[in-house]
Amino acid sequence: MLHLRLITPADRTDAVVSLIENTVGTTHVVVMAGAARTPSGDVVLCDVAREAGDELIGGLRDLGIDTSGSIAVENIDLSLSARADQAEEDAPGEGADAVLWEQLTEATHEESTLTVTYVAFLAVATMLAACGVMLDNAILIVGAMAVGPEFGPLAGISTALVQRAPRLVLRSLWALLAGFAVAMALTAGFSWLMDVFGLFTRSMVEAPRPNTAFIWKPDWMSFVVAFLAGVAGTLSLTSAKSGALIGVAISVTTVPAAANAAVAFAYAEYSQMWGSVAQLLANMGGIVLAGTLTLLAQKWFWAEQRKRATPVAEPA
Repeated sequence: MLHLRLITPADRTDAVVSLIENTVGTTHVVVMAGAARTPSGDVVLCDVAREAGDELIGGLRDLGIDTSGSIAVENIDLSLSARADQAEEDAPGEGADAVLWEQLTEATHEESTLTVTYVAFLAVATMLAACGVMLDNAILIVGAMAVGPEFGPLAGISTALVQRAPRLVLRSLWALLAGFAVAMALTAGFSWLMDVFGLFTRSMVEAPRPNTAFIWKPDWMSFVVAFLAGVAGTLSLTSAKSGALIGVAISVTTVPAAANAAVAFAYAEYSQMWGSVAQLLANMGGIVLAGTLTLLAQKWFWAEQRKRATPVAEPA
């Protein structure tokens, strides 16, 4: 279930309440006249089944509540109510399959912003991966994958393509490309510094490194793994399964590939560098393609579910 807290202008409250009451899957409607101060208006509270949430939020935006008032949405972890159970039963489809497009767009917008924190996480992850590739240590590689925040902009690109939002595409691309550029430059400097202290050496770069050699030797399996991870990651975002997203983070070699490219550049091992860049691009391309196709499939599947659930009006 979702809980909605709305601030509505007094002249639109009746229309809002009518929309809520006519939306299948809603319950627990509360109206507090004149309770809101900034902006001034009425406060309307209600609960709605997740599978009916996107329709209700869309209707509220059509009424202009997002501009003249406020729409706040929260997940309800526990609701002990026979009415809530009935609302979920009445709503078409299953909550686990429902996509809240406004929530997804907002989440990917936030994760796709180039911030100091985002760049710091990406740079630390890339440096950690650099230690992993130099030591041929798979555990460090896994740790670096888990720290990297790059899935946010990749998911943002997929969401923007499906929603036809070119500004979000540009924002996500900027965060992705600029973030990796800064992280790789810092990692190259980090490699030179480690070389000065004798912790990194050229022999480490030239060694066979059987545990991490796959990072600069991309093949079709790299693309397949990235594609499957993109599907899983997108599903985790649309269903709010954060645990699954962690699994995605440690299955794709974007950060390790960027790290190895930076280290190889620092030691003028250009064949390794270009191989790592190819691995990086293959992984990012696979994730974006998978995310876009997954969202399109979910959009189509949910529309079909709603069609089957909508009763056909009989002729008079």
